[in-house]
Amino acid sequence: MKKRNVVFVLLALVSLALAQRARSPQIEALIARAKSLELNTSYEPPPGDALTHHAAGFAKVMCSAVFITGLDPDFAAANVGGFTAPFDERAKLGKPAIDRANKSITVTLPNGVKRVAKHFGSQGCIALPLDKNELNFKPVAVTSKLPAADQQPWPMGDKLPATTLPKEIPKEINADKFKQAIDAAFADEKGMTAAFVVTWKGKLVGERYGAGITAQTPLESWSMGKSLTATLLGTLIKQGVYKLEQAAPIPEWQGANDPRAKIRIADILNMSSGIRIRAPQDPDYVDDGRYPDHLYLYTGSENLFRYAATRPQQWLPGQVGRYRNTDPVLTNYLIRLAVEKRGEDYLSFPRRALLDKLGMSTMLMETDSFGNFLTQGYEFASARDWARLANLYLQDGVWNGERLLSPEFVKFVQTLAPAWKADGRPIYGGFFWLNGDGGYPVPKEMFYMAGAGGQYTMMIPSHDLVVVRLGHYRGSAPGERALKQALALLMEAVPKKK
Repeated sequence: MKKRNVVFVLLALVSLALAQRARSPQIEALIARAKSLELNTSYEPPPGDALTHHAAGFAKVMCSAVFITGLDPDFAAANVGGFTAPFDERAKLGKPAIDRANKSITVTLPNGVKRVAKHFGSQGCIALPLDKNELNFKPVAVTSKLPAADQQPWPMGDKLPATTLPKEIPKEINADKFKQAIDAAFADEKGMTAAFVVTWKGKLVGERYGAGITAQTPLESWSMGKSLTATLLGTLIKQGVYKLEQAAPIPEWQGANDPRAKIRIADILNMSSGIRIRAPQDPDYVDDGRYPDHLYLYTGSENLFRYAATRPQQWLPGQVGRYRNTDPVLTNYLIRLAVEKRGEDYLSFPRRALLDKLGMSTMLMETDSFGNFLTQGYEFASARDWARLANLYLQDGVWNGERLLSPEFVKFVQTLAPAWKADGRPIYGGFFWLNGDGGYPVPKEMFYMAGAGGQYTMMIPSHDLVVVRLGHYRGSAPGERALKQALALLMEAVPKKK
């Protein structure tokens, strides 16, 4: 046993050395700055072993793919959601067992332990706690009050004029370049593009779908849900429940001399709360075999709001920008606290406050086993629904004459976060990404939602343009290259706002 431990330590050291050697000077400077500001607190890894968590993630991903999106199980296992359970980890697990009658998926580990995920109606698919066949809350049926989507015209529904695309392109748009852009998004089959939707001046002017996908198919969206989370909090800010500059009233932070009590809501939305966890996106992250908290906040069997709220402080708030799931989880916690304080039902709040107002009929938000929304990545929606959310922002937070978000909040989410500016990374606002480094061939003012595996919803104010690209996870890299080619062509096709 001792020899095995020595080998493991040596492999970890080699991995660390290789990772450090591969870092650029810019990354080294980023790490050094953060190190100089770090507080003297300790890190405690999530409980349990990594493969057990991967199995829970695999079961949940498969459950959602099969029972929400409607994908073939073998296709899903090979191509979808390679995040909480990467494809190489899936190879170590048994083939998922599908129970269509009970809408459940079981994944068996080599030691015989089983992880089960089950579909629970309006709460989507949830990984059950270990050795339990029930949840820690009672699922709620959430009913939309929207009319049938095919009976309502765009944007509140999916009914389009008889002369819609590809029959007719607005005369202001260069039709040839526009068609080339749509073609480019699907040109590389390895990109596995599932949906591509374009709106101009709020009108649906172009769309195409991959095999088996329709305009109503809810697709894996991953971290685009962080922007949805921000929007839901934004509705509460508009109602006067919260203010961006106030200290976040997280109950676990209210003890005497707790430094976390000074974390503002703005710091959390800016991904700069300073809460200590490990995330694969950290510039100094090294895979040492331990399951990172960033992923545990999807697969953990405990109350994940409480888990996020009980992590210590690594930096003072607003000093260092790090992309970590603690911050959107804490934001969802704030939403639950506010909604339940008003005596309202939490699980139906998103549909009442936002989804029905925008006509987002396909959006399904999943929870942990305690009924806490995990929309840092566990949500499914059609490309059209993401386009609706994006147009709310291009319309300055107003929809059908009703102001849902304040102008200040709309501006906030697309403004460079101070901590990220200090880090020399002009790419993050308030749970929305920014094109501040010109990484995409569109104006730098573009801000966007992004999710693992090639999920994008882009808002380009200068052109009054929204572009949504959703794809199956395995096609991420070629899919992004195809997206950039499509964007470049769209910039040639669509005129700037006058």
